[in-house]
Amino acid sequence: MDHFLLRDGVMHAEDVPLPAIADAVGTPVYVYSTATIERHVRVFRDALAAIDDPWIAFAVKANPNAAVLATLARLGLGADVVSGGELLRAIRAGIPAAKIVFSGVGKTAEEMAAALRHGIGQFNVESEPEAEMLSAVATEQGLVAPIAFRINPDVDAGTHAKISTGKSDNKFGVAYDRALDAYARARELPGLKVQGVAVHIGSQLTDLGPLDAAFARIGSLIAALRGQGHAILTADLGGGLGVPYNPALPVPPSPAEYGAMVASATSGWGVRLMFEPGRVIVGNAGALVTRVIRVKEGANDPFVIVDAAMNDLMRPALYDAWHEIKAVAPNGDRLTANVVGPVCESGDTFAMRRPMDSVRAGDLVAFMTAGAYAATMASTYNSRPLTAEVMVNGNFWSVVRERQPIEALIAADILPPWLEKG
Repeated sequence: MDHFLLRDGVMHAEDVPLPAIADAVGTPVYVYSTATIERHVRVFRDALAAIDDPWIAFAVKANPNAAVLATLARLGLGADVVSGGELLRAIRAGIPAAKIVFSGVGKTAEEMAAALRHGIGQFNVESEPEAEMLSAVATEQGLVAPIAFRINPDVDAGTHAKISTGKSDNKFGVAYDRALDAYARARELPGLKVQGVAVHIGSQLTDLGPLDAAFARIGSLIAALRGQGHAILTADLGGGLGVPYNPALPVPPSPAEYGAMVASATSGWGVRLMFEPGRVIVGNAGALVTRVIRVKEGANDPFVIVDAAMNDLMRPALYDAWHEIKAVAPNGDRLTANVVGPVCESGDTFAMRRPMDSVRAGDLVAFMTAGAYAATMASTYNSRPLTAEVMVNGNFWSVVRERQPIEALIAADILPPWLEKG
């Protein structure tokens, strides 16, 4: 559910008409709904009601905007970060360091040192060499790093290949059959406190079966680790629960169904369970509003050319991802069209042969479910500046990231001395 609804024939974000934002800020522009974020946090928490003291760490990579993170901080969420930049964003947004878990295969010594200084709650370590580096960094600082090894259970998540993370040939985690050796090695290293296990098999999951299978393997591993004398206090089950992008496809499992599966799968583990939701919290909370530049005749279907492009919303070009496309002020007519952007790439295509609301030059269009892995993946390709972001709360709205001036983008380039004027 989201709070982008038609009112008097015009799409609103909560109580704010989208044309008012587009006229004031320009297009393209991302618009986020506070009420939707709050509702999704509440629904996810309710789904885990049978679980004692769950540690919910929002996956910052899904949407790192400071206003989004500050909203989640006020709701009591922690953060899952995968870089020093995300760590700093989470801290500055008000998320307590003790609620932060640091994941990712390529943590540098500098990032480790920063996370240790802040006192984060857990490092999800993804290899034995990483554990050795973290040990050296922690020892040098006279600190102790709380760690869990991220385990690769060799389970196919059944999602897009580029967002699958739990198969044996994926780059993430320690292979399941190496886990006991990795924990034995970590026990020998100074500066480390082994406290848990972690697993994350992929994103946009639409079937609970692979998760259930992965959790079964983790449960067996916890028992084996305890048999070797390890005190396993936490189990990070990752995130990845899918959201409905295409209304023509089956609806993904609900948070309630997910919570019931987790409660059953982890019964008797005796650990604090950790979760890393991202898309399921913010996906439906965002829309990308764009304006039609022109409609061009095509060989089969017309091309609706909008001022948003693949550099603003990369998911369709990168993953062949599907976003519902709606007219902000629908006139009741329909057409079948190819929706494309102005970037000089054939891949700058949002939809082909898409049945949609009829639009013409100057009309506003909204790409729905654009709150996750959208603005955060944007680039400045074709010298297109990063777009603006807006947050709505009831009948109030505010720019939460200014549109990057093209002059600022160009000014970031530095000429070498031999090309400077004069």
